[in-house]
Amino acid sequence: MPKLVPPVPSGVTPLGPYSTVTEAAGLVFVSGQVAIDPATGSRVDGDVGVQAARIMDNLGGILGDLGLGYDDIVKTTIFLDDMADFPVVNEVYGGYFPAAPPARSTVEVGALPGGFLVEIEVIAAR
Repeated sequence: MPKLVPPVPSGVTPLGPYSTVTEAAGLVFVSGQVAIDPATGSRVDGDVGVQAARIMDNLGGILGDLGLGYDDIVKTTIFLDDMADFPVVNEVYGGYFPAAPPARSTVEVGALPGGFLVEIEVIAAR
């Protein structure tokens, strides 16, 4: 099955040579998102909780453009600038998955682009 790159009007314009979303074989891969307001294209400043909530809202918008929702997410990866932020991000993230959350990995990275504190990518299934 060929790869598709569907339009996602709710998504943020990629900052590099990558697609916001690719789809193949019934799986939807959403590139890592950082805390950018899609309406303005501006950075959302604030603590890691504020950034995580903006990212999760953005992911919901992107998935919604494709007729999907949080319940369709099967795997997430969370990248943290500092693992000490894990409890806050975990609390925010958990609010989007009240039942049957997806599989997840969380890793601390040396730094994130633009000095962001958290980045989240998802895989969803149709």
